[in-house]
Formats: sequence, C-alpha cells, structure tokens
Amino acid sequence: MTRARPSHYVHGSAPEEQRRLAALNDLLNESSLRALGLAGGESVLDLGCGLGQLARAMARATGPRGRVVGIERDAGQLAEALRLAREAGEEGLVELRPGDVTALELPAAEWGTYDVAHARFILQHVPNPLAVVRVMVRAVKPGGRIVLEDDDHDVLRLWPEPSGLTELWRAYIESYARNGNDPYVGRRLVELLHQAGARPARNAWLFFGSCAGDERLDLFVRNLAGVLEGARADILETGRVDSARFDQAIAAIHAWGERPDAAIWFARCWAEGVR
Repeated sequence: MTRARPSHYVHGSAPEEQRRLAALNDLLNESSLRALGLAGGESVLDLGCGLGQLARAMARATGPRGRVVGIERDAGQLAEALRLAREAGEEGLVELRPGDVTALELPAAEWGTYDVAHARFILQHVPNPLAVVRVMVRAVKPGGRIVLEDDDHDVLRLWPEPSGLTELWRAYIESYARNGNDPYVGRRLVELLHQAGARPARNAWLFFGSCAGDERLDLFVRNLAGVLEGARADILETGRVDSARFDQAIAAIHAWGERPDAAIWFARCWAEGVR
C-alpha cells in the first residue's frame, strides 16, 4: 500500500500556472456567476480565491451595496490577484486577505454574517474537506447559502481519445490520493453539506466542454495539457508512466486539438446548501 504524503497543492503558483488559471477563469466564470444568481447587495466570502478574477466578478454582480471578501493562502497567487485588480482599476472592489481555508480566521464580528460562502476547486486539494465546509456553514448567517464547486475527475472524456491519455489521467488521479486528497470529491458535495449541518438545496453539473469548430477549443486543450504538465513531478512519482510516455501523451493531446472531429466533455460538480 502506498502511504499518502502530507497534502499539498500539486500545481503551485509559478507564472505558467498563473497564466493557465487566468485563462481557465475566462472559461468558467460566466457559468459560475449564472449559477450563483447573485441578486445584488449580498455579502460574499470566497474561499481559495486564487487570482481573484471570480471574486471581482462577484463584486460587480453584488454592486455597491454588496461586499466580497476573498481568502487566499498562497502568497504568490495573492500578490498576482492584487496586481490584476490594480491593472483592471478594481483595487478597491474586493477585500483580498491572506488565510488558510483549513484553519480559517475571521474577525469575531464576521462569523455568522455572510449571505454566501463559496469555494471552487478547493475541496479536492485539502485533506479534510468536511472541516472546510463546516467553517463555511459557520461563516454564513441563518438562511445563508453555502456553495461548493469541485471536480469528480472520473467524468473527463475526450473523443477520439488521444493516445496515452487514459494512462496519464489515471496517474494524475492517483497523485491526488498519494497527496492525501480526494480526486472524486465532487460526487460528495451534497453529503459534505449535510454532514456540516447545512440543508442541501441544490445539486447540479456545470458543463465544461468544447469541440472542433469552437474557437475556444484551443483554450480547453491548453488547460488540459497545463493541468497535467503542472503536476508532472507528482504524476511521475506514481510510477504509472515514465517521462517519455508522459511527453508522448502531452503531444498527443495537442495533436488531438487539431482534429476536425475533436470533442471534450467535462463537468464540475455544483452543490448548494442553506444554514
């Protein structure tokens, strides 16, 4: 049996990873905002806000009567989030704070005051997702919403399938377990809400896909390749693939993106509960 290592975020925050995340936000944020359905005036706590792009979009949606606080553990991500906000002329739009979602500290007066607590792609990277959801429940007021967006990595499909992708993707999934994390946490979101004391109110999939003829397909291809390349060291440590097979599979993904019949399906899991 392989012993899990202490949990860590496999992708890091190097400039190439920040570029991938920025492009990913362009693909995801519209559907996240639509699903959130912010009416204006809400106070929102965004855990693991990363580069802050979604947090700033939430702030625009909540309007001048609203308030958005973004929490980010990684100093590199937080610095880039602040730079992007300044560059966009939105430096005062969101309050960005350093903080660890696994041991969240809020001013005493803030606990139990938020209308919405939101976390996207966080639970798959922490050893105890339930502890994070419990903190989110504690942060919102009675009747407040807890919104979870995360992945079940078993739902990825590409067709026609690039050579070596299945083997490489299974190694990527195994790297999560080796890091003490759950690559299938998306299927558990409703369960986590219930266990944390929230009343589950909604369960959905937000489609994330493309095909040949869609001008955005290249972004999907670069994101998939970037996800895997960013986790290269962890993937190779599983022993499922060697360096040569890794490189061959990445090349096959890029070649697949040029096919006239390429199609990719993925969906992030969405669940909402009420305190």
